[in-house]
Amino acid sequence: MKNFFKRYKFAILMILTLIFMDTFLPQKGNIAISMTLQNVKEMIKVIPPIFILLGLLDVWVPKEKMIKYLGEDSGIVGILIALLLGSASAGPLYAAFPIAGTLLKKGASLFNVLIFIGAWSTTKLPMILFEASSLGWKFTLTRLVLDIVVIFTIAFTTNLILSKSDKEKIYLISKE
Repeated sequence: MKNFFKRYKFAILMILTLIFMDTFLPQKGNIAISMTLQNVKEMIKVIPPIFILLGLLDVWVPKEKMIKYLGEDSGIVGILIALLLGSASAGPLYAAFPIAGTLLKKGASLFNVLIFIGAWSTTKLPMILFEASSLGWKFTLTRLVLDIVVIFTIAFTTNLILSKSDKEKIYLISKE
Protein backbone atom coordinates (compact mmCIF):
# COMPACT_ATOMS: atom_id res chain seq x y z
CA MET A 1 0.00 0.00 0.00
CA LYS A 2 2.89 2.35 0.81
CA ASN A 3 4.32 1.63 -2.63
CA PHE A 4 0.95 2.57 -4.19
CA PHE A 5 0.92 6.00 -2.54
CA LYS A 6 4.55 6.61 -3.40
CA ARG A 7 4.01 5.69 -7.04
CA TYR A 8 0.79 7.67 -7.50
CA LYS A 9 1.46 10.58 -5.16
CA PHE A 10 1.14 13.18 -7.91
CA ALA A 11 -2.20 11.81 -9.18
CA ILE A 12 -3.52 11.55 -5.62
CA LEU A 13 -2.43 15.13 -4.92
CA MET A 14 -4.23 16.34 -8.05
CA ILE A 15 -7.45 14.50 -7.08
CA LEU A 16 -7.30 15.99 -3.60
CA THR A 17 -6.74 19.43 -5.13
CA LEU A 18 -9.82 18.98 -7.35
CA ILE A 19 -11.88 17.92 -4.33
CA PHE A 20 -10.60 20.93 -2.36
CA MET A 21 -11.42 23.30 -5.24
CA ASP A 22 -14.87 21.78 -5.72
CA THR A 23 -15.60 22.17 -2.02
CA PHE A 24 -14.21 25.65 -1.35
CA LEU A 25 -14.23 27.25 -4.83
CA PRO A 26 -17.21 25.55 -6.54
CA GLN A 27 -17.20 27.61 -9.74
CA LYS A 28 -13.51 27.06 -10.43
CA GLY A 29 -13.71 23.50 -9.11
CA ASN A 30 -16.46 22.60 -11.60
CA ILE A 31 -14.43 24.05 -14.47
CA ALA A 32 -11.28 22.20 -13.33
CA ILE A 33 -13.14 18.88 -12.97
CA SER A 34 -14.81 19.34 -16.36
CA MET A 35 -11.47 20.05 -18.06
CA THR A 36 -9.83 17.11 -16.28
CA LEU A 37 -12.58 14.72 -17.41
CA GLN A 38 -12.31 16.06 -20.96
CA ASN A 39 -8.54 15.37 -20.98
CA VAL A 40 -9.04 11.88 -19.54
CA LYS A 41 -11.59 11.09 -22.30
CA GLU A 42 -9.13 12.28 -24.95
CA MET A 43 -6.34 10.16 -23.48
CA ILE A 44 -8.59 7.09 -23.36
CA LYS A 45 -9.11 7.46 -27.12
CA VAL A 46 -5.38 7.74 -27.86
CA ILE A 47 -3.65 5.42 -25.37
CA PRO A 48 -5.15 2.00 -26.33
CA PRO A 49 -3.99 2.15 -29.97
CA ILE A 50 -0.55 3.25 -28.78
CA PHE A 51 -0.31 0.26 -26.43
CA ILE A 52 -1.41 -2.09 -29.23
CA LEU A 53 1.32 -0.60 -31.42
CA LEU A 54 3.84 -1.03 -28.59
CA GLY A 55 2.85 -4.67 -28.15
CA LEU A 56 3.30 -5.31 -31.86
CA LEU A 57 6.64 -3.46 -31.89
CA ASP A 58 7.79 -5.52 -28.92
CA VAL A 59 6.84 -8.83 -30.58
CA TRP A 60 7.60 -8.15 -34.23
CA VAL A 61 10.94 -6.31 -34.00
CA PRO A 62 13.74 -8.41 -32.56
CA LYS A 63 16.16 -6.65 -30.21
CA GLU A 64 19.06 -7.39 -32.57
CA LYS A 65 17.35 -5.50 -35.42
CA MET A 66 16.58 -2.55 -33.16
CA ILE A 67 20.21 -2.40 -32.03
CA LYS A 68 21.42 -2.69 -35.63
CA TYR A 69 19.20 0.09 -37.00
CA LEU A 70 18.76 2.42 -33.99
CA GLY A 71 21.53 1.40 -31.59
CA GLU A 72 24.74 3.18 -30.60
CA ASP A 73 26.58 2.15 -33.77
CA SER A 74 23.72 2.79 -36.23
CA GLY A 75 25.22 6.10 -37.41
CA ILE A 76 23.39 8.20 -39.98
CA VAL A 77 20.97 5.35 -40.76
CA GLY A 78 19.73 5.33 -37.16
CA ILE A 79 19.35 9.09 -37.15
CA LEU A 80 17.35 9.04 -40.39
CA ILE A 81 15.11 6.19 -39.17
CA ALA A 82 14.46 8.01 -35.87
CA LEU A 83 13.69 11.22 -37.75
CA LEU A 84 11.33 9.45 -40.17
CA LEU A 85 9.59 7.49 -37.40
CA GLY A 86 8.92 10.67 -35.48
CA SER A 87 7.85 12.61 -38.56
CA ALA A 88 5.45 9.92 -39.76
CA SER A 89 3.74 9.75 -36.38
CA ALA A 90 0.24 10.74 -35.47
CA GLY A 91 -1.18 11.74 -32.14
CA PRO A 92 -0.23 14.00 -29.28
CA LEU A 93 3.29 14.19 -27.87
CA TYR A 94 2.44 12.24 -24.71
CA ALA A 95 1.87 9.21 -26.95
CA ALA A 96 5.53 9.34 -28.02
CA PHE A 97 6.92 8.61 -24.57
CA PRO A 98 5.72 4.99 -24.22
CA ILE A 99 7.09 4.32 -27.71
CA ALA A 100 10.39 5.97 -26.76
CA GLY A 101 10.53 3.74 -23.67
CA THR A 102 10.03 0.65 -25.82
CA LEU A 103 12.73 1.80 -28.24
CA LEU A 104 15.14 2.22 -25.31
CA LYS A 105 14.15 -1.18 -23.91
CA LYS A 106 14.88 -2.78 -27.28
CA GLY A 107 18.36 -1.24 -27.49
CA ALA A 108 17.93 2.03 -29.39
CA SER A 109 20.49 4.68 -28.49
CA LEU A 110 19.37 7.54 -26.28
CA PHE A 111 20.53 9.98 -28.97
CA ASN A 112 18.24 8.38 -31.58
CA VAL A 113 15.32 8.28 -29.13
CA LEU A 114 15.79 12.00 -28.46
CA ILE A 115 15.77 12.60 -32.22
CA PHE A 116 12.54 10.54 -32.45
CA ILE A 117 10.83 12.58 -29.70
CA GLY A 118 11.99 15.87 -31.22
CA ALA A 119 10.75 14.84 -34.66
CA TRP A 120 7.42 13.70 -33.20
CA SER A 121 6.94 17.09 -31.58
CA THR A 122 7.87 19.35 -34.51
CA THR A 123 8.21 17.65 -37.91
CA LYS A 124 4.98 15.70 -38.44
CA LEU A 125 4.41 15.23 -42.16
CA PRO A 126 0.65 16.00 -42.16
CA MET A 127 1.31 19.26 -40.31
CA ILE A 128 4.11 20.18 -42.72
CA LEU A 129 1.75 19.78 -45.68
CA PHE A 130 -0.96 21.83 -43.96
CA GLU A 131 1.55 24.51 -43.00
CA ALA A 132 2.92 24.68 -46.55
CA SER A 133 -0.55 25.11 -48.03
CA SER A 134 -1.38 27.83 -45.49
CA LEU A 135 1.90 29.71 -45.12
CA GLY A 136 3.89 28.70 -48.20
CA TRP A 137 6.80 26.37 -48.85
CA LYS A 138 9.51 28.96 -48.18
CA PHE A 139 8.32 29.50 -44.60
CA THR A 140 7.67 25.78 -44.04
CA LEU A 141 11.08 24.66 -45.28
CA THR A 142 12.84 27.38 -43.28
CA ARG A 143 11.03 26.32 -40.10
CA LEU A 144 11.66 22.63 -40.86
CA VAL A 145 15.40 23.12 -41.34
CA LEU A 146 15.63 25.19 -38.16
CA ASP A 147 13.62 22.57 -36.25
CA ILE A 148 15.90 19.77 -37.42
CA VAL A 149 19.00 21.76 -36.44
CA VAL A 150 17.52 22.41 -32.99
CA ILE A 151 16.47 18.75 -32.58
CA PHE A 152 20.02 17.59 -33.34
CA THR A 153 21.50 20.26 -31.08
CA ILE A 154 19.27 19.27 -28.16
CA ALA A 155 19.86 15.54 -28.69
CA PHE A 156 23.62 16.01 -29.02
CA THR A 157 23.86 18.34 -26.00
CA THR A 158 21.68 16.10 -23.83
CA ASN A 159 23.68 13.03 -24.85
CA LEU A 160 26.91 14.89 -24.08
CA ILE A 161 25.78 16.28 -20.70
CA LEU A 162 24.35 13.04 -19.29
CA SER A 163 26.86 10.89 -17.48
CA LYS A 164 27.17 7.19 -18.19
CA SER A 165 25.36 6.41 -14.90
CA ASP A 166 22.51 8.80 -15.84
CA LYS A 167 22.11 7.01 -19.17
CA GLU A 168 22.18 3.63 -17.42
CA LYS A 169 19.40 4.84 -15.09
CA ILE A 170 17.32 5.91 -18.09
CA TYR A 171 17.78 2.50 -19.73
CA LEU A 172 16.96 0.79 -16.42
CA ILE A 173 13.74 2.78 -16.01
CA SER A 174 12.71 1.87 -19.57
CA LYS A 175 12.92 -1.83 -18.67
CA GLU A 176 10.50 -1.56 -15.73
